[in-house]
Amino acid sequence: MEEEQIRKIVREQYGKTATQRSVSSCCGSSADTDQTTQSSCSSDSCCGAIRIPTDKMDDFLKKYSTQLGYTEQDLKNIPDGANLALGCGNPTALASIQEGETVLDLGSGGGLDCFIAANKVGKTGKIIGVDMTPAMIDRARENARKANYDNVEFRLGEIEHLPVADNSVDLIISNCVINLAPNKENVFREAFRVLKPGGRLMVSDIVLLKELPDVVRKNVQAYVSCIGGAIMKDKYVEAIEKAGFKDVEIVDQSNFSTTEFLLNDENLKEALGDQIETVKKLDKLDIDSTSIKVKAVKP
Repeated sequence: MEEEQIRKIVREQYGKTATQRSVSSCCGSSADTDQTTQSSCSSDSCCGAIRIPTDKMDDFLKKYSTQLGYTEQDLKNIPDGANLALGCGNPTALASIQEGETVLDLGSGGGLDCFIAANKVGKTGKIIGVDMTPAMIDRARENARKANYDNVEFRLGEIEHLPVADNSVDLIISNCVINLAPNKENVFREAFRVLKPGGRLMVSDIVLLKELPDVVRKNVQAYVSCIGGAIMKDKYVEAIEKAGFKDVEIVDQSNFSTTEFLLNDENLKEALGDQIETVKKLDKLDIDSTSIKVKAVKP
């Protein structure tokens, strides 16, 4: 797929997610279950496989986000509608965010990580969220307006071409988004450009432990589900280093699977009804991918 085609597909898919109530995990989700797929998908919004019942959505979001490393306090202090469960970790947990800092979120979605970071930087700090999907920006801005977040700003733009000034940011975070970018090296070059000297990078993302078969790599749903565009773990680290970052370190790695999570939750299993058979089918499928948290510093 061409880069512009990929961006169009991703923009359309996440535009739908931004305007619907029924959401669940994107990262590591299924492609085409009749071909070669992977095991971590559970949602209609990502792969068309599973629909979480609306009356169980709040319970799912809370439990799933807790599994990813968000605390009850994190989730308590964010606006309703900010958590779309599209992440694969909690980059704010290991970022050591300080009061007064300027923080940039690459692919900010509904604003979950932005609002958590905003509570940490305080009134003297600033949060900038960048997303290329207009519907996501609209949703995030509305969330900020309703919850009176004056220190959070959302900008429409591509993370490969950031609408942010040089040397203006203390910290960059990102949660399961860079894998969706066609040009990952440019993402990290842009991140390096906008960070101040001494600025930090802390991202959660999906990477590969084994190369994908072509049937998955070329599958549109595999791409928008955060797997088709993922690259090998060593190549991911190499791209960060190539951009100029130092002290690049994988600080955490997790093989958390949404399907396994669903199968171990009796309330959700009951709510899913006949759909549980689809979940079991997905759980048996195996693609060598993993969620990592990576930190780095701009010298």
